[in-house]
Amino acid sequence: MATFMTLYLTLERGYSASFVGLVVALHGLGGVVSSLVAGVLTDRLGRRPTLMAAQASTAFSVALLGFMEHPAAIAAVALLVGMTSNASRPAVQAMMADIVRPEDRVRAFALNYWAINLGFAISSVVAGFVAEYSYLAGFLGEAALTLVCAVLVYLKLPESRPEKTAAEKAAAEPEVGLGTVLRDGRFMGVVGLSFLISLIFMQGSFGLPLAMGAAGFSTTDYGLVAAVNGVLIVLLQIPVTRFIEHRDPQKLLVISALLAGYGFGLTAFGGSVWSLALTVCVWTLAEIVNSPTQMGLVAQLSPLHGRGRYQGMYTMSWAVASLIAPLMAGFAIEHFGAGWLWGATAVLGTVAAAGYWLLMRGLPQGESSPVEPVAEPVAEPVVEEIVEVAAPAKATDPVAPAA
Repeated sequence: MATFMTLYLTLERGYSASFVGLVVALHGLGGVVSSLVAGVLTDRLGRRPTLMAAQASTAFSVALLGFMEHPAAIAAVALLVGMTSNASRPAVQAMMADIVRPEDRVRAFALNYWAINLGFAISSVVAGFVAEYSYLAGFLGEAALTLVCAVLVYLKLPESRPEKTAAEKAAAEPEVGLGTVLRDGRFMGVVGLSFLISLIFMQGSFGLPLAMGAAGFSTTDYGLVAAVNGVLIVLLQIPVTRFIEHRDPQKLLVISALLAGYGFGLTAFGGSVWSLALTVCVWTLAEIVNSPTQMGLVAQLSPLHGRGRYQGMYTMSWAVASLIAPLMAGFAIEHFGAGWLWGATAVLGTVAAAGYWLLMRGLPQGESSPVEPVAEPVAEPVVEEIVEVAAPAKATDPVAPAA
């Protein structure tokens, strides 16, 4: 329903694009707050309890949002939804880094991404038709499915947090804190580039529906166009990952940034559902390449006992983009027109590509964070089981806007 929030507030409630941008930005602000908090909790309490608490609270807040009538109440609950739904991401990503061997991580992240998008491909179409009948039914349906996910985590998912060995405890090494993350220059560079890429990809959820709504397209039209993204990822994620798995990540990230920027740039020339669907094909290929490659890089640079905090900081880059992207889209479309928005995405893609090329020069394969070496996994690395780890949102996000 986060994907359809802009259409819900404009077409169903009649609010302006600026107000819609504010509400969705508050959703992003909630994610900013919860990213760091959830990262710390993931390291201190564990992956499993953090994940269960996040998903149970998400189910409650999403259901509550469907009943809100007053503009201030809608904005406040949207902030709450952003906080709860984004809190599961550091736990999921840290858990995957825990149980999968370094050489298998790109494939593991790709499988998880594939599983998320299998749901997204179905939900984009279904939610479009459900929204024609009742937006409230969509909110309640999402809440029910998220609650089912929380129950499955409780029943099926064991804790994976690595415990310090006796030697590590005897050494009394300082704990990895948020300050450690902020002082890691190369990692923070990755976080900054992730922010730029996120601004681009999130226009598929914010700028695209606003532009299509202003051009007279229906919610069903947008649902069909958005479904192309999910369907292509379901069909292509695994074979493309096999092709790129052992290739130079620097080149992959540069190419994906350019495809993302100019793929969205082509949206300015889309005048029909089918032409818009073709532009989605271009930036979806960028998403397929970028997401597992970048998440593998983040896991590679994260220290063993600080994965939650590192993943939380990385997740925050997407959350901050969730705060900025709707404001960017709403302001640009309302005051200048959609063409300026799509031109800006092309510029951002070019800047991100240059940044990846500069940042990753001299980074050898398998390099880990300078804080401490990456230890062996603490559990048997069964990559296939990662598909069972459900996330409450489509991760372009990693991760994209939280549902």
